Parts: sequence; C-alpha cells; structure tokens
Amino acid sequence: MDAFLISAAGVAVAEIGDRTQLLALMLAARYPTRPWPLLAGILIATLVNHALAGLAGASIMDLFPGRWLDAALGVGFLAMAAWLLRPDIAGDAVDANGRGPFLAALMAFFVAEIGDKTQFATVALAAQYPDVVAVVLGTTVGMMIANVPAVLVGRKFADRLPVRTIHLVAAALFAVLGVLALWRAFGA
Repeated sequence: MDAFLISAAGVAVAEIGDRTQLLALMLAARYPTRPWPLLAGILIATLVNHALAGLAGASIMDLFPGRWLDAALGVGFLAMAAWLLRPDIAGDAVDANGRGPFLAALMAFFVAEIGDKTQFATVALAAQYPDVVAVVLGTTVGMMIANVPAVLVGRKFADRLPVRTIHLVAAALFAVLGVLALWRAFGA
C-alpha cells in the first residue's frame, strides 16, 4: 500500500505545471466536446508508458544508453512540435467513431511521457519497491489526478482559449525540448 500511495502522491504533485498538463489543456481545447475519449487516451498511454518504466526499473536501471534515449526523445519531441503546428481542418478533429481525440491523446501523452520526470519517477520507484504493479497503478492515478481537471477545465473554457497561441507555445516547448535532447545525445 505504501508503494501505491507514495507513487500516486509523488506523481500528482510532480505533474502540477508539467508539460503534460499543458498538453491536456491543449487537447481539451482542440476537442472540447469529447472529454471521455481524451481521458481514455491519457489513461491508456500513461498505463502503458508507466508499465514499461516500472518493468525497466524492476529489471535494470540502465535499459537504454543515455545517448540513444536522448536521440529518441529529441526526434519524438520535434515530431510533436510539427504535429502541433499542423493547422486544424474542418471535420479533421473528430471522426465518426470518436477515435480522433482518443488517438490524439494516446499518441501525444505516450510521446510526452518518454523521458518525463514522471517516467523517471516510475523507474526509480519500481527499483525501490518490490510491488511494481502498485507503483505503476499509483503513478497512473497520480497522473490522472493532475490531468483530469486540466481536461475538464480546458473543455469548459475552450471557446475562450486562444487555441492557435496554445498550439504555438506548446510546439515551441516541444521543439526546445527536442533540440535539447538531441544536443545531449550528439552535442559536446
């Protein structure tokens, strides 16, 4: 129980003001009438990402050499920046099955969590506590505690949010993170 509670509390606090909260807000503004597919995408992406992190923490701490992890992160962040700059097309945001917001949240959150402090926290907690399932469930609950309000608030105020500006700011943030990760991988 300690592993679950410590993991949930630690991640919920660490997630406040994190880039994934900005991402949740941006997605809520983009898909204002579809909060449940967004939340499902966030939940599944977080579970998969944190499960992988928990397994890595439980087995070996140095699963990836730093250079390769940084290179993958850099490319992923730059791809996310490019996606955010793509202009919205009428009818593009939500398809008939509701997969638009679900897939957007699933992919965006999975990529955004790679190398994020909550992923590293999951690795460290799983290395510390023998109950990996409790750690993964705890870190996932912590993520949801922080991001559910962002989706619901973002949805409520979506018509008042400068969506293009949010996209530009988020794209700039991801581009900077991508360049920094590539610099760590291949720079001096």
